[in-house]
Amino acid sequence: MNDLPYRPCAGFMLVNASGQVFVGERIDQRAHGFWQMPQGGIDPGEDPKTAALRELEEETGVGPDKVEIIVPASKTFKYDLPPELSGRIWKGKYRGQEQHWYLGRFLGEDADIDLAAHDPAEFQAFRWVDVHTLPELIIPFKRAVYEELVAEFAPLI
Repeated sequence: MNDLPYRPCAGFMLVNASGQVFVGERIDQRAHGFWQMPQGGIDPGEDPKTAALRELEEETGVGPDKVEIIVPASKTFKYDLPPELSGRIWKGKYRGQEQHWYLGRFLGEDADIDLAAHDPAEFQAFRWVDVHTLPELIIPFKRAVYEELVAEFAPLI
């Protein structure tokens, strides 16, 4: 595992007018019951900001016209897959992800959110939560990343 690279990834912390953060409930069986912010792989030749906005739109239906980027994270964040998932996710090509995160303000309304905007859908439900509850909602092997994101972005919300 240690010889494998990290999968390039971008994510978006979307905050509404009340200062709450968007989370979606994962639809896949291995992560069912866990919530996460929109995130996904960076395509070859794609820059992280473009990827974060693309993933946000694919997973939530929220286009760039409904978002104001506040700030990118000050660094990238890495996590390793747990042993029981390594070799099964991403065809075994990666040990985990290296993530670029962005904090942004949602300029739309809940009616603008469409979880079926992309096929297949990633989320089966969404809700708005207090930023400090994020780490307890995420699948455990990503929790440390969410704790760092909360520490960095919470003062800016």
